[in-house]
Amino acid sequence: MGIIGMNKKTKVIFYVILIAIALIQIYPFFWVAISSFKPTSDLARPAYLLPSEMYLGNYVKALSGRLPRYFLNSMITAVCVLVSLVALGSPAGYALSKMRFGYAEQVTSFFLFGMMIPSFACLIPMFRMYNTLGLRNSYWALIIPQVGFGLPLCIYLYKSFMSRIPDSLTEAAAIDGATNWYIFRSIIFPMAKNVTMTTLTYNFIGVWNEFTYANTFMSTAEKKTLPIGLNDFVGEMGMVDWGGTFAAITLSILPTLILYILLNKQVIAGMTAGAVKA
Repeated sequence: MGIIGMNKKTKVIFYVILIAIALIQIYPFFWVAISSFKPTSDLARPAYLLPSEMYLGNYVKALSGRLPRYFLNSMITAVCVLVSLVALGSPAGYALSKMRFGYAEQVTSFFLFGMMIPSFACLIPMFRMYNTLGLRNSYWALIIPQVGFGLPLCIYLYKSFMSRIPDSLTEAAAIDGATNWYIFRSIIFPMAKNVTMTTLTYNFIGVWNEFTYANTFMSTAEKKTLPIGLNDFVGEMGMVDWGGTFAAITLSILPTLILYILLNKQVIAGMTAGAVKA
């Protein structure tokens, strides 16, 4: 029974539950954002109270340190990972869905098997390998594993969508003399815009918030990313500069929040693209 079929009382209960869940989800971000504008004297007051004055000193402290450098490191890593995922995942999805070759299903299963391998199980081998190759404290140490573990889902989304595109479309282009590369680049890939937006948004959030690889493979301050860099606000004897921490957290959340607000329709369409025929 959908929402339309509910009676008035059931609808009210349903919406009250949804609003309660939304408030629970939003409150932590609200608390952090409001606290980032509070002077030190206000931080001892209940968290839900508004600041007595709009204090921007926390943001000045956050931006005067290494935070801009951590932003840059996170952005470089994210851009390289996302470009690599689309550049590798989209042609792989096209090949597995439209190019007829033996063992295509076995190759697909091989890629999907990668989704079942926990990244933590590979940390020690990767650490030793990167240490031997001299890749520790470099962007490659963050880019390679995130591309590797992100490709299976990326390929699955592209393949799932492209397999629903009628073969008559590609066959007509082939009869006109178009190559597989031209068909993919000029016809199929532009049609998969929503899947591309889903891949970019979903993986950007994961890469931007990634902690495990950065904490394992990065030890120099110049190559730390945002999640690791937030530890800079912990001073001597474990004392935390909460105002600066809240400001840094708020700044670090904004890129993913803005991206999702702008692209949420494309993300929803991309996630359901493989469920219906094109």
